[in-house]
Amino acid sequence: MSAMVQSQASPPATAKLSEQPDQQQYLTFMLGGETYAMGILSIKEIIEFGSLTEVPRVPAFIRGVINLRGAVVPVIDLGARFGKAATKVTRRTCIVIVEITSGDETQVVGVMVDAVNAVLEISAQEIEPPPSFGANIRADFISGMGKINGKFVIILNIQSVLSVDEMATLSGLEPGSPALPSPG
Repeated sequence: MSAMVQSQASPPATAKLSEQPDQQQYLTFMLGGETYAMGILSIKEIIEFGSLTEVPRVPAFIRGVINLRGAVVPVIDLGARFGKAATKVTRRTCIVIVEITSGDETQVVGVMVDAVNAVLEISAQEIEPPPSFGANIRADFISGMGKINGKFVIILNIQSVLSVDEMATLSGLEPGSPALPSPG
C-alpha cells in the first residue's frame, strides 16, 4: 500500500522539477534612475565600492581595477558603458562581481551600479522580448523586459554587455592587458 502511495506522489514532484527552469532569479539594481536586472547565475558576489586603481589610457567605461582576494579585477561603469554619464559614487554604490565566459575561459569582472535592490523571481511568462527601438541602450545588451508589479525592468544580457573582446577592441587594448582579463 505504501508503495502505491509513493508512486502516486512521484508525478507531482516530477512536474514541479520541470516547472523549475521556467522561474528564474534576477538581481535588480538601479542605474541612472532606471531599474535593471541580471540573472543571478553569473553573479559571484556584491561588494561595497572601495578603493579603485585607475588605469591610464582606457575608455571611460573602464573605471579601473580592484584587488579581490589577490586577483586583479577590472571594474566597468555600466552607465558609461551604455553611453551615459559616468556613475557618481555615493554611499549606496556597489560593485557586482560577475563571471562571464569568453570562448573556453571564464572571466571575473566588476560592474559598478548606483544601488542594489533585491533578488526577484521572474517567470518566463512575465518576460517580453527586447524592444527593437526606443531603449536607452543597445538592443543586443537586452535579453528581455521583465514585468514586476506592473512595471518593466530591463533584463541585461550580461555576456554581451561585458564582452571582453568588444571592450578590448573599443579600448585599443590587447585582451589580457592589465585592464582587461585575457579571453583565452
